[in-house]
Amino acid sequence: MVSQSPDIKITPEAPVRAPSAVPVDDAVLAFEVGALDLRGRLTRLGPALDEILHKHDYPPAVGKLLGEAIVLTTLLGSSVKFEGRFILQTRTEGPVSLLIVDFQAPDRLRAYARYDASRLKNGQSSGELLGKGHLAMTIDQGSNTSRYQGLVALDGGGLEEAAHEYFLRSEQIPTRVRLAVGEEMRGGEGGKLHWRAGGILLQFLPKAPERAKQADLHPGDAPEGTATHSVPDDDAWVEGQSLISTVEDVELIDPDLSGERLLYRLFHERGVRVFNPQTLRAQCSCSRDAVSSMLKSFAPNDRAEMVKDGKVVVTCEFCSSVYEFTPQEAGVE
Repeated sequence: MVSQSPDIKITPEAPVRAPSAVPVDDAVLAFEVGALDLRGRLTRLGPALDEILHKHDYPPAVGKLLGEAIVLTTLLGSSVKFEGRFILQTRTEGPVSLLIVDFQAPDRLRAYARYDASRLKNGQSSGELLGKGHLAMTIDQGSNTSRYQGLVALDGGGLEEAAHEYFLRSEQIPTRVRLAVGEEMRGGEGGKLHWRAGGILLQFLPKAPERAKQADLHPGDAPEGTATHSVPDDDAWVEGQSLISTVEDVELIDPDLSGERLLYRLFHERGVRVFNPQTLRAQCSCSRDAVSSMLKSFAPNDRAEMVKDGKVVVTCEFCSSVYEFTPQEAGVE
């Protein structure tokens, strides 16, 4: 969690001020509701998301789905407290076969999607676009450390459901996620559309671990008729889930509603404390030198096959930047 700012607290125990009415885009706002043992993060994305999605001519449904993946990545990756990467990736059999979002701590984002345009249909849900496959979340702290990776099966559900399943099975932390992506039209721009997105992640983290106990996972091979283990939710978590379920998509992406005001709407009766916003930016890590090094790592025959019309052309899948090399520069003899 980002460091606490003493001038932006909204709690019963601390000096109180009105929530800021100034919207802050391209940022993650950490918060806590001490009375309910809740912590969370709120993401609002505007220009950074618009830049990433407009690097490619995605159909609206694909852009929306990739936007959801970007929001989810910021909610999860912004908790990383070291210099490294958080990578979210899906591989599925649906019309959108690949999503990849690369968050480089503390603030850099890049992303892209692969899809089959012939399989896209009007009205498809996120789950229908993804289909069956898996979602991988990888933490990479650099070449001197081992990667950590968590996998979640995708079985026709969306990214919110996948996030819930991940926290249930891997982290065992009661968690709820809301994601919203949409386009807005601004006056004076000739009807040009701009992407916006928002998301909120809420977790129940009581000091007494028994209060966060969850039901045992289904073993999968239990005899038919075996009673399913269940544990009643703590009252504080019931209240937290009830509150987050009231958040509407339009509230998450409203350019005129500040994150602080949205959190105040949700939790003011219990008292909510907010922390310094963590800014985000769209920035690819590709460069001519990096692409040149990549080319030289290929086998000589592979490099030779890449020569077309007397040059080697490489296009970055993330940002669509084009790099051209002579055969000699690419190491082709």
